[in-house]
Amino acid sequence: MLIKFILNGDPVEVHLKSADRLLVDLLREDLQLTGTKHGCGIGACGTCTVIVDGAPVSSCLQLAALCDGSEVRTVEGLDQAGVLHPVQQAFINKTALQCGICIPGHVMQCVSLIEKNPNPSDEEIRASADSVYCRCTGYVKIMDAYREAAALIKKAGKA
Repeated sequence: MLIKFILNGDPVEVHLKSADRLLVDLLREDLQLTGTKHGCGIGACGTCTVIVDGAPVSSCLQLAALCDGSEVRTVEGLDQAGVLHPVQQAFINKTALQCGICIPGHVMQCVSLIEKNPNPSDEEIRASADSVYCRCTGYVKIMDAYREAAALIKKAGKA
């Protein structure tokens, strides 16, 4: 089965190995985009979050075939000409990184939130951050990174 979609700004065509191929497997195994992590496999932990047509999606639940004609963004597609996306930079600035398994999911959730609302409330930040399970932190630095990302984007005039 051939599918066509936009991946990180570039058109791609992929022959799926099977109709039940999951997006996370297509990204990691077929397209070698390993930034998206396997987590729970049931859509509960958020480590596999990517953005499909502007919305955060658990790629472990998303059939790749359903992405035909869609726009898919992964953590690898955030930087521009080697410059980190403000959300990525915010996670570094606030040292909101530990083991790294959940961070791509958190970054994609943060990007999605700030694109929809450049000035999120603490409640909105908490809800977004809570959608990605982190075993290493108490979420304080992650929430600080969300706030920092919004400030960096506002300062850059992108919001």
